[in-house]
Amino acid sequence: MNNLRDIIKRYSITPDRYTIKKNATIISSNDGHFVFKKRKNNNDNLFKYLRSRSFSYFPNLIDQDEYYDIYEYVEDIDTPREQKALDLMHLLSMLHYKTTYYRNIDIDENKALYESIIKEIDNIYKYYEDLIEEIEESIYMSPSNYLIARNINKIFSSLYYARNELDKWYELVKDKQKKRVVTTHNNLDIDHLIKNDNYYLISWDNSKIDMPIYDLLFFYKKYALEFNFEELFYIYENKYKLLEEERLLLFILMSIPNIINYKDKEIDTCVEVRNNLDYIYKTEMLITPNYTPNNKEKSTEFNSQQKDIDT
Repeated sequence: MNNLRDIIKRYSITPDRYTIKKNATIISSNDGHFVFKKRKNNNDNLFKYLRSRSFSYFPNLIDQDEYYDIYEYVEDIDTPREQKALDLMHLLSMLHYKTTYYRNIDIDENKALYESIIKEIDNIYKYYEDLIEEIEESIYMSPSNYLIARNINKIFSSLYYARNELDKWYELVKDKQKKRVVTTHNNLDIDHLIKNDNYYLISWDNSKIDMPIYDLLFFYKKYALEFNFEELFYIYENKYKLLEEERLLLFILMSIPNIINYKDKEIDTCVEVRNNLDYIYKTEMLITPNYTPNNKEKSTEFNSQQKDIDT
């Protein structure tokens, strides 16, 4: 029974209004507001585990159907995006802190990761090597290609950094037999934090057990140009300090530039190139060797009601 109307009827809900948001349907009725979301994973087991670890910042799962999860609807209070980013980092640090454990690993696991990142770096290096050769052979450069040509050394510099630091990372971890892992949300988005009488993280369908850096990397890749990540990482590490090898791997992965997604319109391609270059420059400033959050003198403390940052 995968028809939503049949499921609503089974629960004796008389809808007043349907609101569709991405892959969720909000049902408004005299009995309250409910969120019906197609099932991907068994979030009930996940939530039971998180509660056992004293982390309960997620919506109440009322019931489960073979095809749908049914959640209590929580109205989001309008909050500045910068504030939500700070709140999200605070919750993320709590999630990682409360779900940490050390997992035994095969000695080849880190080697496989090392080799996969080398392959990624080499592929992107080859992409830009071929691209700049093609650009330099053209008689007239488009504005977007001119931007690339002017900044190609910076792009290659990011790749050199990633490749060199990767060797350092592998030296740190190649003989380790345990790895620190946590429950990762694996889909961090500003819109996935709801603030009302409490904080709620939604959209847990991609959650898995992995290294904590992947939540940070996902969020950074998405919002690097919007938020002050020096401040966000400081908030995170106030509660959950990254290990040396974790921080090094995070910076390596952050520093690998994206390829250029050429658009139909040249003006859109220029924006794409400019954003990619701004990402590289901002990342370089963030991960410079002088960036050591725990050595910086700061008196800032997290206050979810008052704290605001300058972006």
